Amino acid sequence: MLLEDASAEFHDFFERHYAELARLAHLLTGEADAADDLAADALTALWHRWDRVRQADHPVAYARGVVSNMARNRIRGAVRERRRVALFWSRHGDGAEDPDVAAVLDVRTALDRLPFRKRACVVLRHAFDLSEKDTALALGISVGTVKSQTSKGLAELERTLSGQAAEELAGRRN
Repeated sequence: MLLEDASAEFHDFFERHYAELARLAHLLTGEADAADDLAADALTALWHRWDRVRQADHPVAYARGVVSNMARNRIRGAVRERRRVALFWSRHGDGAEDPDVAAVLDVRTALDRLPFRKRACVVLRHAFDLSEKDTALALGISVGTVKSQTSKGLAELERTLSGQAAEELAGRRN
């Protein structure tokens, strides 16, 4: 009977939080296709530790932390892969010049440019409307770090986005 109770409890947790965790994964990685997989992988990991997770003070914060860590690992893996590909092509000397393409920056692109911790703080604080304390719990960092990383992240986003607006305005005048 205990396993059935745990299973029902986990199923309820899954139903309530899956969409939120997938959205978090999407905002952290910028990959819509991978977001569902990351959320599912995180929930699978939580199921394996469900006895401990369900007794935690903040199971949702724990789940957000798992998603954040998996997203960070995915990003790190992608960066390593890009470096390997770049190294491969640099040795072959046949690479094309970088194209001079004007890119339109939106919030998603600007978020992608932030380092992971700043991005995670901004996303959890503003897209998920979490408190500083809940954000700190989800990321395993101090409230002071959340405050400083969020502030710095927002300042970088503002600079990036205001720079884009200035470029667009200058382009219209010409």
